[in-house]
Amino acid sequence: GMSQYSRNERNANAGMVVGIDPPAYPLDAEAWAAAFGPEAGPRYAAQAQALHAQGRTHPLAGVVFQRQLETRAFEVGGEDYQAPGQLVGDFLAQRPSTEFREVLPSYKPGVKLGDLSQVLPDYAVQAMREALPAFGRKIKGYDMADAVMTGVETRTSSPLRITRGDDYQSLNVRGLYPAGEGAGYAGGILSAGVDGLRVAEALACHALGAAPPPPDRGAKAALSYG
Repeated sequence: GMSQYSRNERNANAGMVVGIDPPAYPLDAEAWAAAFGPEAGPRYAAQAQALHAQGRTHPLAGVVFQRQLETRAFEVGGEDYQAPGQLVGDFLAQRPSTEFREVLPSYKPGVKLGDLSQVLPDYAVQAMREALPAFGRKIKGYDMADAVMTGVETRTSSPLRITRGDDYQSLNVRGLYPAGEGAGYAGGILSAGVDGLRVAEALACHALGAAPPPPDRGAKAALSYG
């Protein structure tokens, strides 16, 4: 659970990540205007729609989707920075939560119970409802009915990618080595560590005048956020 100090709160903390595919990104001008303002938003939305018609994705589309989810969470949480939440048992039974039971959340300023299906996309809700019992069979108590789900976490990894070349350096700023989750090349602690090792190796090769290691073409597959 959230801890203001020493990471010694009363609850254990875990997260669930649902994969996001580019077709889920919003294309409507209203969503883009909410993210980037009334002038730039509609212009970017038109670009996004044109790219979508070509089977491509606007580089800022993930940011719009992220802000859309965060705005909805703020609204459902009561617009006072409480987080929307729901008991696992109620989430699986598809009913709103009205009161805490055995588990009391530690998040400050607080958790407002309700229905997380009002915050998350349908495919994310369905995926988590299928996954929770499966997790519970592998980790006893993971799907405990009184456990509290708190949403939303939208920054598992960056919605943008800082492009880099086969030498792992930025395409337009030499000497800059984008790496890990913040740069859009990983989707978690392990993949970020692996990417960091590869970038460190490339940096060492550059310093020694040697050829860089081969680029990791599988890095894209690790990129997701939920």
